[in-house]
Parts: sequence; C-alpha cells; structure tokens
Amino acid sequence: MKTLDLKKNLAENGYFCNDDLALILSLSELLKKPVLLEGPAGVGKTELARAYAGATGRELIRLQCYEGLDERHALYEWNYQKQLLYLESRAKSSWEETKKDLFSEEFLLPRPLLKAFLSEKPAVLLIDEIDKSDEEFESFLLEALSDFAVSIPEHGTVRAKTVPMIFLTSNAMRDFSDALKRRCVHYYIDYPTKEQEVRILRSKLPALGEKLAGEIAAFAQKARKMKLSRAPGLAEVLDWAAVLCEIGIEELSDSRVGDTYHFLVKSREDFLRLKEDK
Repeated sequence: MKTLDLKKNLAENGYFCNDDLALILSLSELLKKPVLLEGPAGVGKTELARAYAGATGRELIRLQCYEGLDERHALYEWNYQKQLLYLESRAKSSWEETKKDLFSEEFLLPRPLLKAFLSEKPAVLLIDEIDKSDEEFESFLLEALSDFAVSIPEHGTVRAKTVPMIFLTSNAMRDFSDALKRRCVHYYIDYPTKEQEVRILRSKLPALGEKLAGEIAAFAQKARKMKLSRAPGLAEVLDWAAVLCEIGIEELSDSRVGDTYHFLVKSREDFLRLKEDK
C-alpha cells in the first residue's frame, strides 16, 4: 500500500501517524521485515498494530508475551480429545500407520504464531511486550521470523502459507540481541505532541470540546515532565478525558477535576503529587 493511502487508512481507523512512520510501515511490508516498536507504556504501540490490521483489512493475531513463555505456548497444542477418539476408531490398525495420521495437521490446535503462519490470507501478527519474555524465547522467535517456518517435533517443519505483517512491541524493560535487532526495522514511538494529542482526543471523543481537549493535552504534557513513578500514557489520558466528559466538566479549573486524577495515574503518590501541583 502506498504511504499516503496507508496514512489515510490508519487515520480512518483512529491512528494518526507521521509521514516517516507510514513510510517505514509501507517499506517493511514490501520487504517482509518485522517492525520492532519501542517506547514508553501507553503511547499506542499495540494500537498501531490494531489500526494497521483495520487499515489493510486483515485479521489481527496477538501473542501476549510473559516471563516463562516458551515456544510450545506460542506455537501449538494437540487436540488430545480428538486424538483419543481417533485412536479408539483405529484400534485394529497398525501403530505406525496410526501414528502418522495422529500427528497430522488435522489434530493441531494452532496458537498465535502458527495461526498466523497457516492463515490463507496474510494476517497481522502482534507479538506484544516481547521484553517480558526471556532470551530463550527470543532465540526461538528469531529463527521463526528469519525463515517464516517452525519445527514441530511430532509433525515436522511447517512453512508459512502467507507471510504476516509482524509487529513486536517493547516497553524497553530489557535490551535485545543484535541478531533480533538486525532482523527487524526499529521505530521508537514517543509521547504525542500537544497538537497530536488534541487531534487524537477529538477523534476518539467527538463530544469533547476543543477548549477542554487543549487543556487536557497541555496538562498531560506537564504531568509527563513531573517526577511521577509512571507518566500518564495516551491510554490513561483518553480514560481521563472520557470521565471529564461524562460528568460534564468543561474546563480544568472545575473544582471536581482533582478527584478524577485516579483515572490518570496509577499510584497514590502520583495522585497526591498532581493534587499538590494543581
């Protein structure tokens, strides 16, 4: 998809990106290169993958990473109940013949990575928060994304029917191997500018007035420069703005605003800092 068309389609799906990001996405698709998105929590890395799926009319397949995630949980499991029924039906057949069928694709239950590879149409594969996984899983993933093929011990090698558009997201909790970095196109997503944040707020919350949207964006910019334990991301700002709309607040000078900071920050210490700074 051409860069301008992609940028327009992303905007129609609620994601406003810069020209350089739209270009990188277009070229990554063309070159079949995964995109590694890094940046603070809550800046829209996951949302970009969702918007891209919507903009290109593709299925979004998400793999949530966590500590201890292994290749089996990312790839597949066997349909044991179906296998058992099959074994009972083939009780009089030879084991070698039965075993061959028993571990065929018919009995595979694909998990996210394999599901994306087996898709008849190119999907969007989101490998979310990869920095939460360990180095062993990263090594496995590198091999899978290099060849677009995976090995299943009982079944053999499975090659991708179609190559998905792959997004990896990271909150920079740890660094990655040079090999993974070489395999991916890296892009850092920072907090939006005030102007970008106003545009996003008005798009996501049409009932939000322009004046209040500007005040909210300015307050968010200020809060991110304060010594908070966790700066409010775009997701929190949107939640906060929705709350302000819901209770009929038209400007941040309203005395009720301070009590709504619970929707903007995630700790009592940060809540009190905002209250004191008001």
